[in-house]
Amino acid sequence: MPDRLTSVSDIDFTTKGKPFPSPRDWRDVFIYQLLIDRFDDDQEHPLYDPKTASRGRDPAQACMFQGGKIKGITRRLDYIKGLGCSAVWISPPFKNRIEYNDSCHGYAIQDFLSVDPRLGTLEDLQEMCREAHARGMYVIFDIVINHTGNNWGYPDDGGRPFNEKGRYDFGFWRGRNNEHIPHERVKDLGPDDGVWPVELQDPDAYKRRGEIRDLMNCGPDEAINGDFFSLKDLDLPRHEVMDAIIRIYKYWIAACDVDGFRMDTIGNTEPGAAAAFCNAIREYARSIGKDNFFIYAEIVAGDDKLQKFVGRNTPVEGTSERYPVFSACLDFPLYFVLEEVIKGFKSPGELRDRYERFNHFYRDYSEAGQYFVTFVDNHDQMARPFKRFMNGVGDWKQAALAIGYLLCNMGIPCIYYGTEQGFDGGGDNDLYVREAMFGGNWGAFDTTGVQFFNPDNPIYQSIARIARIRVEQPTLRYGREYFREISGNGKDFGHPIDGHCTLAFSRMLDVDEMLICMNLDMQKREDCVVVDGNASPAGTKFRDLLHEGVTYAVEHSGENGWCFVRVPLESHQMAILKRVS
Repeated sequence: MPDRLTSVSDIDFTTKGKPFPSPRDWRDVFIYQLLIDRFDDDQEHPLYDPKTASRGRDPAQACMFQGGKIKGITRRLDYIKGLGCSAVWISPPFKNRIEYNDSCHGYAIQDFLSVDPRLGTLEDLQEMCREAHARGMYVIFDIVINHTGNNWGYPDDGGRPFNEKGRYDFGFWRGRNNEHIPHERVKDLGPDDGVWPVELQDPDAYKRRGEIRDLMNCGPDEAINGDFFSLKDLDLPRHEVMDAIIRIYKYWIAACDVDGFRMDTIGNTEPGAAAAFCNAIREYARSIGKDNFFIYAEIVAGDDKLQKFVGRNTPVEGTSERYPVFSACLDFPLYFVLEEVIKGFKSPGELRDRYERFNHFYRDYSEAGQYFVTFVDNHDQMARPFKRFMNGVGDWKQAALAIGYLLCNMGIPCIYYGTEQGFDGGGDNDLYVREAMFGGNWGAFDTTGVQFFNPDNPIYQSIARIARIRVEQPTLRYGREYFREISGNGKDFGHPIDGHCTLAFSRMLDVDEMLICMNLDMQKREDCVVVDGNASPAGTKFRDLLHEGVTYAVEHSGENGWCFVRVPLESHQMAILKRVS
């Protein structure tokens, strides 16, 4: 294989050694999401001290590369594992246009077969994957198949709105110094010019229908066939294009032994093309011994749409085409309601209603959790534009409650970097939720030059403790789920009707019951919480796994037959109860 790959025909798909095996079930995994450029560099920086840290960030620096490195991830793997995470989801490490210093997110790819030199080298990426595997951790790459970077322009380099009738003419390839290179000179493209590999240097590899005019309010034709801002939409239904994209990402599995892909902008990708890609990648992974290669999608939609992509293969309405079958989707329906429930702004009834809808979509309700990667923060904000969960929050325990909910509820939990340190970014664009963990010019809390890798932070400590319990308790990973009624007097029970309550739910697996209780109120509460009277009759003991030596006995209400435990909780306190006798 040549030193620099320029064509997918040059790729050797032979793996280097025995591939790291997939997990038996991805519900056993706790994912840590990070942006490479914003996570850590390879320098030393003082630990953040709120009393002495330098304040006053320059907003002009927010969109620029901050200097994060792949090596920075490698040296912080123990920090990530100490939090309880067993997988690392990294932003796209692939080469973006060198002349643009503002594509640090990684989604504007110029060379699909190279690592962005601002982040490190191929060897750095391979070492990071090896070191993660040595710790029993998995690595997930964020990938793009829908589009490339702004690697060419329309004639005269003018912007083009979406063309409802057909294609625009191709203009030119973009050179490193933003010069216009005509297609007749495509053979003269250097490593930083145009796009690579060569299979994507065909103007007909792109739809060329102009930019989507209104991303959130456009029709399906425009959403699927338009350019995503200035990023150029690939014509994936063309066999030559899809073949190149499949080979590109098979290469990264072979080269780095990666364990899964998170797929970007699936809502803007043809279902048939995404299905072809997923099937090909899954078959290749199985052929080398990765029997449960994880492919999950970003689809910003409700459960009625998400269920078409997971759990079954539903024909697209009015056609014979079928949706791709993903391992999971990002759980945006939960994201849209969980924050306000945890903060006491909405009734937990909205959570109950959401999970009850699973009964309409999945044959086995208790297994539906495998189809969702759950989260409260990420790099793209939809429900609370450009604000992290902790923005405006004064009690750090609410962050622990939110992640604790993910760890104890249905789904594959994911935490966004910095949440464990209380990051509270917020502003008028997504750069405010992409703070640098390691110092840089765009640090959290309006700081520069300080790092935030503090394992003694109480949020970090609380999450790590809950994560350890989750590992030890299969019921929290696979169990059935029941939201529980509460009572203030042990007689009158019902589901809570507002946010001033104890949020309680049971996870049940075979004969085991675990009861999770969260005080969402600002005041101390001592609610009675229903348990399963058949599995846990009166006199049964429950032990609080979060508070050593604390046990509760099941009581029985003779008037209505309820079995319950009284669970006193301080404001924003959590209890994880396990039946022990």
